[in-house]
Amino acid sequence: MYEFKEWKVIGSDKVSAIGLGTYGIKSYDKAFDAFIYALTHGINLVDTAEMYDGGRAEEFIGRVVKEVGRDSVFITTKMLPNRLDDKEKIIRAAEEALRRLGVPYVDLYLIHWPNENLPIRVQVRNFEVLAEKGLTRYIGVSNFEPAMLREAIEATSKHEIVANQVHYSVFNRHYVEKELLPYCIEKKIALQAYTPLERGNVVINNVVKKMAEKYGKTPIQVALNYLVSHMNVIAIPKTENIEHVKEILGSIGWWMSIDDLEYLRKHA
Repeated sequence: MYEFKEWKVIGSDKVSAIGLGTYGIKSYDKAFDAFIYALTHGINLVDTAEMYDGGRAEEFIGRVVKEVGRDSVFITTKMLPNRLDDKEKIIRAAEEALRRLGVPYVDLYLIHWPNENLPIRVQVRNFEVLAEKGLTRYIGVSNFEPAMLREAIEATSKHEIVANQVHYSVFNRHYVEKELLPYCIEKKIALQAYTPLERGNVVINNVVKKMAEKYGKTPIQVALNYLVSHMNVIAIPKTENIEHVKEILGSIGWWMSIDDLEYLRKHA
């Protein structure tokens, strides 16, 4: 289950083991400098969604991409599930998102969460139209439990599900590591971990703090390193501060021992 790599795979692309999320950004001007720094110092993955701040987060990523160049960024965005009952609605929503992003396509488009009023098979088949039309290179899902993910994989006709984005952290790990992650590994699906720092609460956990002292790192660096030490896992913390970006970058390039990873898994 463990792998010690600074680069992960989504589809056939290599992406940084840590990306940057955009949910809850308070100052886009401040965040702009932080994202530019990250994308010029080893991170190449960003994550956003149409629902984040009413589309402003996508517009922000558009500004960032214009600055660093389209080829430097692997863009993930997410679509609201109420659009999934009709292919034309899906296409229109994607075209609006791409306009906000200022790009002709994204690298990965996710269903933000499953539409409870529509069979998984139907919503996934409809969603495939984005790849067919060239509006995204890959498709995936978010907040899909194992049974839903299995159904989504079986529903595709031409384009594979390459990622599932879920809440995963050193605290919120039991369900993910017991059921979901092993299945993702088996199916070669990337697992993107959102809220990996539990809104800063990893900093005050005594077990994480103890491990940070042992390795001469910060609790944030230990919490992220724990996640990306697992196969197929990509962590996507949110930040809008350059100093925080530097701390995040310090989460990779070193590795905890398997014994210490197991200790965190059992006690954090």
